[in-house]
Amino acid sequence: MNSTAIEILLVEDDPDDIELTQKALVSGNVINNLHIVRDGQEALDFLYRKGDYEDEKTSPRPGLILLDIKLPKVDGTEVLKQIKSDPDLLRIPVVMLTTSKREEDIFKSYSNHANSYIEKPVAFEDFISTIKGIGLYWLITNTMPTRNDG
Repeated sequence: MNSTAIEILLVEDDPDDIELTQKALVSGNVINNLHIVRDGQEALDFLYRKGDYEDEKTSPRPGLILLDIKLPKVDGTEVLKQIKSDPDLLRIPVVMLTTSKREEDIFKSYSNHANSYIEKPVAFEDFISTIKGIGLYWLITNTMPTRNDG
């Protein structure tokens, strides 16, 4: 099991979902650093260290991305495409975390190499449980490569 803090990038425009995700990760006792961006363009700026995110100390490379599909400016599917087409970013696990149950969104996500697709539960307790599960699996159970050179 991993015990090192992992940087998480949460790409979410809904303030309630941001708050619930933060609470769930804390209550799951997952050791991590959560960075929050509220639209697809901001996510790309964070990942490519542009604009407000130029400093790698405050905008470190995430070890996990939780990505909503329905986002302002650049939608989550386009963000996913850019991440998975970039050799420097493609190994970062991307979990699509969305309210969409549309088969088209699920298909597009996996076609663009999403690592997982999870529908946000509506019920508070179910949402908390889902986020805890994501954190436990991707941040503790799963083993990621430590090298980025192929």
